[in-house]
Amino acid sequence: MVNRVKSVGNRVLVIFPGALGDLICLLPTIDALARRYGGQSLELMARGELAEFAAGRTPIARAHSIDRREVSLLFSEDPAAPAAAAEFFGPFVSIHTFFGFDNARIREVLPRACRGTVFFHRFRPESSGHISAAYLEEIGESPGCDSPGITAGLRLSDDDIEQARRMASAFGAAPGRFILLMPGSGSLAKNWPAERYLELTVRLSRSTPVLTVLGPAEVDLESIFSNLAVIKSPPLGTLAGLARLSAAFVGNDSGVSHLAASAGARGVVIFGPTDPARWRPLGKVKIIACSALQRLPWQQVAEAVQMMARGTERGC
Repeated sequence: MVNRVKSVGNRVLVIFPGALGDLICLLPTIDALARRYGGQSLELMARGELAEFAAGRTPIARAHSIDRREVSLLFSEDPAAPAAAAEFFGPFVSIHTFFGFDNARIREVLPRACRGTVFFHRFRPESSGHISAAYLEEIGESPGCDSPGITAGLRLSDDDIEQARRMASAFGAAPGRFILLMPGSGSLAKNWPAERYLELTVRLSRSTPVLTVLGPAEVDLESIFSNLAVIKSPPLGTLAGLARLSAAFVGNDSGVSHLAASAGARGVVIFGPTDPARWRPLGKVKIIACSALQRLPWQQVAEAVQMMARGTERGC
């Protein structure tokens, strides 16, 4: 999975420690770096699955796992650590890292291991606007006043779409004629209750096929949706394809909602304790914010997603 490339030439590395939603919010910055280093190979070091997903679907040309041995050397007090780390980091003409900003040892070792210039940026920088605008500002770009024009688009492959088409077809769902539900997230506090999703599914399925996606963290929800059309832990590319083929999606404040929006899907995203002004997915989404998620009625979400599916509700 990890590339062990030692070729010479103009190679630029981005190091990023975040999860799926974080990475999607970084995509406008990756696009900006690709323009800045036009003609050079832009590579990503991140969580293995995420780096592999980004390669080819974004300007990222090569993927590297942030768990590789050379990263641990950046923390080492061994005087030989910079030379050993240079085996991987040495060939890059430039490194933009969102990892190690506040770590004195990394700030010392990484520049010594890289023959080019190393730029340290903050991960999840504080800002008054959207996190994507904050990342752009970290690299010296000026996105404007929380620019509504910032986008985070993915270039899905033909295989992504074909695999998604086959998966939907197995449940009798045709492209553009099903609703995609994604009831999980990385935090239970951000989840609209599963029982509400179940009520929503029953209501929507009277007129439109509904597919529910459950990831590895939603094993406890499998029994709730056991009698419905459930897709378990699809590859990220296939999930993005399912979102693009759907009439609309519904999700929580989660990485998969960011993924769906970046794939070009229309949808409804439910926010509870987090701030949508900072964390909303970029794209054609309708935000429903409710401080007490257990009190958000399924009828309100059903109306919103039906309007999005018909294209009569403008995303915000």
